[in-house]
Amino acid sequence: MDSFSTLIRTASHEQHVEAETSTFMSDLLGGRLGVDAYARYTEQLWFVYEALEAGAGRLASDPVAGPFVRPELMRLASLERDLAHLRGPGWRTGLTALPATGEYAARVRECAERWPAGYVAHHYTRYLGDLSGGQIIRDKAERTWGFAKKGDGVRFYVFEEITNPAAFKREYRELLDGIHADDLEKQRVVAECKRAFALNTAVFRGLGEEFPLSA
Repeated sequence: MDSFSTLIRTASHEQHVEAETSTFMSDLLGGRLGVDAYARYTEQLWFVYEALEAGAGRLASDPVAGPFVRPELMRLASLERDLAHLRGPGWRTGLTALPATGEYAARVRECAERWPAGYVAHHYTRYLGDLSGGQIIRDKAERTWGFAKKGDGVRFYVFEEITNPAAFKREYRELLDGIHADDLEKQRVVAECKRAFALNTAVFRGLGEEFPLSA
């Protein structure tokens, strides 16, 4: 029988590919959009991570979600440095969430407050994705818009406290395999992972509508 971490990965594979290959992301990584689109995307991330990390402290002692709450993963401070670099010191005043982002952040917050195992589903889809695919985005952003390597503008993608990402991801998957949940709960977590990817894809769709490429 497959381990739970394998089950999660394979079950959400289709949604994962759909999110990664969204038109907005393809255009952004293809260098066809300006730095403004990248900044707007970074703003949307702020809302999602604010929801993820606002609930983290309270969940640190939870038997299900607690083991996943790791300070070395926290991204909010890095995002805020990036936004100050991208939008200037008054970045908070112009900060707005797309409707899809609002829905995504609300769902994360709801799980953080009421359903720790569901919170783990969102935690997994975000942080493990950032550690993996996020590095491609960082590299492209540095080259396309001239950010300093691992500097302001791309700090969100730099996990300074994780010296060995491969080992960290392996450890994280072991935590998933040992999660305190029965089979039915695990199925619900897998479903929530799929939902997380769908919510993420909706954000990309919203960004794509805001930044259409002129045909």
